Amino acid sequence: MITIAGAGLAGLACAYELAQRGAEVTVYEQSAAIGVTSASRYAGGMLAPWCERESAEEDVITLGRCAADWWANVTPVHSRGTLVVAPPRDRAELTRFARRTYGHRTVSGDEIAALEPDLAGRFSTGLFFADEAHLDPRKAICDLADAVSACGADIRLGERAPQQVDLDCRGMAAADRLPDLRPVRGEMAILHCPEVEISRTMRLLHPRMPLYLVPRGDGVFMIGGTMIESSADRQVTLRSLTELLSAAFALHPAFAEASVVETGAGLRPAFTDNLPRLVQKTSTLFLNGLFRHGFLLAPALASQAAQHLLSETPHEHHSQRQTA
Repeated sequence: MITIAGAGLAGLACAYELAQRGAEVTVYEQSAAIGVTSASRYAGGMLAPWCERESAEEDVITLGRCAADWWANVTPVHSRGTLVVAPPRDRAELTRFARRTYGHRTVSGDEIAALEPDLAGRFSTGLFFADEAHLDPRKAICDLADAVSACGADIRLGERAPQQVDLDCRGMAAADRLPDLRPVRGEMAILHCPEVEISRTMRLLHPRMPLYLVPRGDGVFMIGGTMIESSADRQVTLRSLTELLSAAFALHPAFAEASVVETGAGLRPAFTDNLPRLVQKTSTLFLNGLFRHGFLLAPALASQAAQHLLSETPHEHHSQRQTA
C-alpha cells in the first residue's frame, strides 16, 4: 500500500502512475471535493513547453514535451498550437521572445488571419508554435480523479492524511517541511465574449503585462499573466485585473464588451530555481514546486515519483537539476 497526501494535480498524477503500474494506492484529500482548493483551479492549462523556454530552463522542455500525449489518455486535449503576437510598438518583445525559444516559425499578417480569422489586419507578424496544446484544467483534474478511481485507487475526500505517508503532494501546505518552498501568486479572469472566435492559445507580448489567453469554448476565455511574489491568498487585485483586461482589449477590441464571469488567484508553490523537485525526507517522498508548469510537468514528475516509490533500492532525490 502506498499512501499519498493531497489529491491535487501532483497527487492524482502520481496516484495514476502508481495504479497503472499495479500498485495499491490510497490518496487522502482534506477538501470535500476534487479541485476546489487546488492551485490548478486557476491554471491556464497550457501544454506549451517551447513557449515556456522564454523564461524557464531547458528542463521544462525535456520534461514537458510528452505531456500532451499523457493527458490525451485522460481528458480532451486541444492540439491547435500557440500563436504569439505583439503590438507594433512592442515588436522588439517579439524578437526577444523568438531568440529565447525554438520550435516556432515566423508567420505573416496573412498567415495570422488564416490561423485566426478574427485577428485579420490586427498584427503584421507573429510566432506560431505548431506542436503545442491546451486543456481545460478544471475538467482535466476531475477526469484524472475518475481515471485514478477506475484504476482501483482509493481517493478519500474530506479526510486528513495520516502524519506519516509515503508521498506528500500538498503544495504550500508542505512548506513547513520544505523550507526552500515559496508562494508565487497567479491571478486570472474568465471572460465571456461570443463576439470573438479564437481557437488556440494566444500570447500577447507586452513589457509590463504579457497576456496569455486560452479558449474554453462557447465564447469563454481564460486570461492570465501575473506572477506576484506574495503569500497573500486573496482575490485578484484591481491593478492586475485592469492590466489583464487592457491587454485583452489590445488583442481584440471586442473584449471591451466581454462579461467578467470569474476572477481568482492561486498560490503556486515554487523553489528558488522555479523547477519542481522530488525530495526524500526520512520515509516520506515530497513532490512539490510545480510553480506555473503544473499540467505540463506533472506527468513526467509523477512517473519519476512512481519509479522511485516502487524501486527495490530507492535512493534519495536531491534538489539537483537533473532530477528536476
